[in-house]
Amino acid sequence: MNIAVSILYSLAVLSLLLFGYYYLGYRSQKKEWKLKVKEWYPEEQRKSMISKLGDQFDERESSKALRNKLQSANVKLLPSEYIAALLVGGMTVFVFFYTIFSMPVAISLLLSVLLMLATNYLLFYIRKNNYEIRFNEQLGEVCRILGNAARSGMTINQGIEIVAREVSAPAGIEFKQISNELKLGVPLETALRSVQKRNKSRDFNLFIATLLIQKKTGGNLARTLETMGETFEERKVLSQTIKTMTAEQKYISFIIPVMPVFLLLVMNNVIDGFIEPLWSGFGVIILIAFVGAIILSFILIRKITDIRV
Repeated sequence: MNIAVSILYSLAVLSLLLFGYYYLGYRSQKKEWKLKVKEWYPEEQRKSMISKLGDQFDERESSKALRNKLQSANVKLLPSEYIAALLVGGMTVFVFFYTIFSMPVAISLLLSVLLMLATNYLLFYIRKNNYEIRFNEQLGEVCRILGNAARSGMTINQGIEIVAREVSAPAGIEFKQISNELKLGVPLETALRSVQKRNKSRDFNLFIATLLIQKKTGGNLARTLETMGETFEERKVLSQTIKTMTAEQKYISFIIPVMPVFLLLVMNNVIDGFIEPLWSGFGVIILIAFVGAIILSFILIRKITDIRV
């Protein structure tokens, strides 16, 4: 009798241990499946009304041009976020002019609108093709990786896949798209031309021409890419040297327009009615000449310091 009880007790303990083991395994497997399901079918997070309106604005065809300009300027903002930033900046400047410098409401509003328009123009003027410039600065590294891949016996497609994994944005993103298109059976020339539509620089055109010519005619691709990579690196160093030498002049191009306007507003805050003569007949002429001189000085200094390699 005691033996039967012992056997039953042992079987009960063993069953409990087996149940615990399989239950823990089931919990772990269930957790893994939940993670996979969330990865495959991500849950849509609840958004506010403002976020939904922003998404609708970004999906419009009219915002496509602004999205391309932001990408070209390497501004990592959506069109709706950029417009919202301009509006918030304009309201802040309006409050700044109206409360601190005690300017009339109409003039504060007009200056705020003009300043935001000038900021929008200057942003895209100064950072024009910034995305393209950053992309070109990475071409030396791209040539080095492709050259090493060719030297080790890999094909151009395999080398492009390595570039897509190893190089950071923006070149890594563009070459990842090229790699995906090549995997889908798109010809190499077609994939490269699609990127060329977004980057029409001289350096990238030379890079594309070299790859296509070497693929058609053959030759020492590794040596060609190595030489081209050294050329790109030397040009990058020269560009950085020029930027360093002209940095002071570029900052002066911002200081010269800002300082007179700031002093004028400070004097108006200290002396009541200091800028009122500017709104008279002769004062308007002086104001127009003053603004024109500021804009001209900014453009001339930027043109002089814009040295292309």
